[in-house]
Amino acid sequence: MGILRTAAEGGAEGGMKGSHASSRPPPLDSKMATVDYDSSADPEMDLTSDEELEREAEGFKEQGNVYYVKKDYAEAFNFYTKAIDLCPKNASYYGNRAATLMMLSRYREALEDSQQAVRLDDTFMKGHMREGKCHLLLGNAMAATRCFQKVQELEPESSQVQQELKNAESILEFERLAEISFEKRDFRMVVFCMDRALESASACHRFKVLKAECLALLGRYPEAQSVASDILRMDSTNGDALYVRGLCLYYEDCIDKAVQFFVQALRMAPDHEKARLACRNAKALKAKKEEGNKAFKEGSFEEAYDLYSEALTIDPNNIKTNAKLYCNRATVGSKLNKLEQAIEDCTKAIKLDETYIKAYLRRAQCYMDTEQYEEAVRDYEKVYQTEKTKEHKNLLKNAQLELKKSKRKDYYKVLGVDKNATEDEIKKAYRKRALMHHPDRHSGASAEVQKEEEKKFKEVGEAFTVLSDPKKKSRYDSGHDLEDDDMNMVSLNLFPSFFVFVFVFCTAASGPGNFFFQFG
Repeated sequence: MGILRTAAEGGAEGGMKGSHASSRPPPLDSKMATVDYDSSADPEMDLTSDEELEREAEGFKEQGNVYYVKKDYAEAFNFYTKAIDLCPKNASYYGNRAATLMMLSRYREALEDSQQAVRLDDTFMKGHMREGKCHLLLGNAMAATRCFQKVQELEPESSQVQQELKNAESILEFERLAEISFEKRDFRMVVFCMDRALESASACHRFKVLKAECLALLGRYPEAQSVASDILRMDSTNGDALYVRGLCLYYEDCIDKAVQFFVQALRMAPDHEKARLACRNAKALKAKKEEGNKAFKEGSFEEAYDLYSEALTIDPNNIKTNAKLYCNRATVGSKLNKLEQAIEDCTKAIKLDETYIKAYLRRAQCYMDTEQYEEAVRDYEKVYQTEKTKEHKNLLKNAQLELKKSKRKDYYKVLGVDKNATEDEIKKAYRKRALMHHPDRHSGASAEVQKEEEKKFKEVGEAFTVLSDPKKKSRYDSGHDLEDDDMNMVSLNLFPSFFVFVFVFCTAASGPGNFFFQFG
């Protein structure tokens, strides 16, 4: 609103200065017609010429005022320029054109006109005010303060200048706080400070670039890109904006495109240290990542693991690239059977990028491999909620099945055999475990031990009853409940048919409780 108010004052300013009643010289006498008369040397003719120029310039200024009131600022600018061309030492014309340029958001040009106006007339209060406003809009609060203080000297009672001085003071405070916050890496506070400063300094590219840089560092890339692009539309050579564009691409793992912007920024501003460092990091990160990928493809897993680890130290701020590096290292870790480390790397990747589906899938597989089925189901559910593909649905169902199976008695563990054990291996394991836990073998033990061994003996019978029957084993392996088959408990009297226990108690020779198995 301050801009509009100040500019509006310019449209009507500057009455006709130095206008005099024009008196043309009398017609020449016919007798003098043959006289060689040098009109340029006649002071009266010079005066008449100056007065005509002033009148014509004043006419252009009045036409400019009319267009200004109509808000046709382009035409107003043209007429004020014509007035200036005729009378380049009239401060009010520059003041009017400055007001028009401000309405056209051409603040740097408006600043130049305001400065020219006060150079011509140091008491031109509106010229000082407009210069201060331009400085403020462009983010130079110190220069703006000096201009407003001059206005205060010329017009001590001005309430407007008091408000502008407060605005300048606020900008300086927000700048100070932003600088401290940036050093502390409190980028959200920097964005807040720049938003507040831009309320009064809306044309300040420096504030906009700092805001965009911090948005990029916060991972808010579309917002950062938008701010930088707006600046580049107005100034395609702005090295800071080019750097921010590159930074966004770099953090989105578009490293080749990012390098192009960094190089362009360095062409525009060869001393741009941030662009130079970012360019160096981008190239180093890309090279190290590609080395790791090559080693992995060649089967050099230990080397690939080390290369990915080195790449992770290059730039902690590059969230997306580092998330991919952690996931890549997790893949290598799973190949090296470092499953817990792989799970940890996937977790780090997900912490950096919560939308990283590949990291969820990798971690879920590691959970499956370590029989942490509940965790695997949780990750697969997250994946399926995000991408409802047939493949993800099948992975989730498989994890849910393994979880369900894990909650039952593990008959393979009861017999101490692998899930791929042969029929003969299952029989041998059963004989060994049945002998180990048979109640008669523990008849001399305490009641508590006897009870525990009896329980284990029954579980061994259950396990063998299921795993020795192809149909039941198939149902068990596929996760079906076997309660309907009445197999939760097996009577001690129902031993498998392929052998018979014959207990011979040799109380005389060997003492009570001793026995042996005779296999038939």
